[in-house]
Amino acid sequence: MPILKQGEFVGSLDCGTTSVRFIVFDQYANIVSQHQSEFPQYYPNPGWHEHDPEEIQEISEECITQACAKLEEAGWAKESVKVIGITNQRETTVAWSRTTGEPLCKAIVWTDSRTKNTVAHFEHLLATTGIEVEPGQFKTGEEGVEALRDITGLKLSTYFSGIKLRWMIDNYSEVQKAHDEDDLLFGTIESWVVYNLTGGVQGGIHVGEVTNASRTLLLNLRKLTWDERLLTFFDFRQSILPKLVSSSEVYGHLSHGPLKGVPIGGLIGDQQGALVGNKCLRQGEAKCTYGTGAFLLFCTGKDIVNSGHGLLSTVAYQPGPGAAPVYALEGSIGVAGSAIKWLRDSMGFIKSASEINTLAASVPDTGGVYFVTAFSGLLAPYWDPGAAGLLIGLSSYTTPAHIARATMEATAFQTRAVLESMKLDSRTKLEHLKVDGGMTNGDVCMEILADMGGFDVVRPDMRESTALGSALLAGSAIRLFGWDMSKPATLAEVNTKGSRTFNPHMPEEDREKGWTAWLRAVERSKGWDEGVYE
Repeated sequence: MPILKQGEFVGSLDCGTTSVRFIVFDQYANIVSQHQSEFPQYYPNPGWHEHDPEEIQEISEECITQACAKLEEAGWAKESVKVIGITNQRETTVAWSRTTGEPLCKAIVWTDSRTKNTVAHFEHLLATTGIEVEPGQFKTGEEGVEALRDITGLKLSTYFSGIKLRWMIDNYSEVQKAHDEDDLLFGTIESWVVYNLTGGVQGGIHVGEVTNASRTLLLNLRKLTWDERLLTFFDFRQSILPKLVSSSEVYGHLSHGPLKGVPIGGLIGDQQGALVGNKCLRQGEAKCTYGTGAFLLFCTGKDIVNSGHGLLSTVAYQPGPGAAPVYALEGSIGVAGSAIKWLRDSMGFIKSASEINTLAASVPDTGGVYFVTAFSGLLAPYWDPGAAGLLIGLSSYTTPAHIARATMEATAFQTRAVLESMKLDSRTKLEHLKVDGGMTNGDVCMEILADMGGFDVVRPDMRESTALGSALLAGSAIRLFGWDMSKPATLAEVNTKGSRTFNPHMPEEDREKGWTAWLRAVERSKGWDEGVYE
């Protein structure tokens, strides 16, 4: 057996919405080894989207094992991996037993919209009883909405974890019993995975990282603490919540597997991970990740910027325990790559996701078709849980190619809608947009984005930005390679590969005509699900 080389690498476990991957990076962000596997999606009812937490855990450990095997096949000892980071789909909610360590139900995914009436209940509660902001002092109506947003940076929506957890307690007797008997542990995906990787019921740690916690409706955005006023409002026990931790520190060590004993040093929600991976660490820098959904984050530095135009205030990252957090404005688009998946799996228009570029390029335009991809309502900047998916402008002329192109245009129009809001909130016009994620692999998609948006689109050659973000945080925790998240200059040699810029070529008159028609289509999709407000 050949002698394996000893190196210094950092691993990243990227737990996405449809797949998990484990990537091993060197100090320049070159990929040394990787393994990826998909896991099942469950859609038991219209608007419902579930995952099995145990399947996510099994796939995660399989990816680590397989990537380590490939690392050794490449001639490197697995001991070369000095630390790992974890990045994850955000908001997806897991409830498990403190006693058994087993899930009490399937996880409710961030895209799931079953909680519309739970949101309506709390909107009514906010309007009538209100939220207690000081002992004995309640704010109701619009003042209550503003008070909630001032504490959390968020608004009431099916999107956020606290609403999903409340639904679980109200609808699953096992979860309610565990809550009442103080046997319930709550967490987002990073919390569940870390718990299991560090031993599970046999000593596993129960932690929640601040960027993920900032998506729960339970975190005080300024203090980075769980807020008792919110726990009272949603009626949760504090003991169910994980211990809050920063984005970069050693939380614990892997208890088993090929990397047994290796520290876990970085945790971050996937969209914030992509912001870090793109090195958008300074105020005014922005990126958009096009995966299952699309998420545009604009770094606001040490300042929390409250949006007046439908965006969210969120934690971008916290570089270490006790360190001052960096904040961001975010525009969340619920459906992007998942619409392409729908064309493939449900409609049969294409056999693989990449084929959409060829199909869309076969026609010069959409033939007047507009597609509002509101499969689970509309997120930023519209925030309408009752909106429904809408294909409008169909005629006997329409072909699958027109619908494919309209699907791509939908993502471009929604990106522009978020950027318009961001421009108003930040008083800054972005001249170019950094992009990453699976959808960005197609040139046609990027050309459409530039044309419909009217801005330059910059696509880096190395596009595993999300995984790289958690790797940078993990390396920084042990000062591997001299990385230090509080000193961006220490990352200067990371991911310096080139990029390609896509420029807009569409005449301004045509762009504005399409934009106006898109806005009309959005108005027609709004409020379709009338039962939301009953």
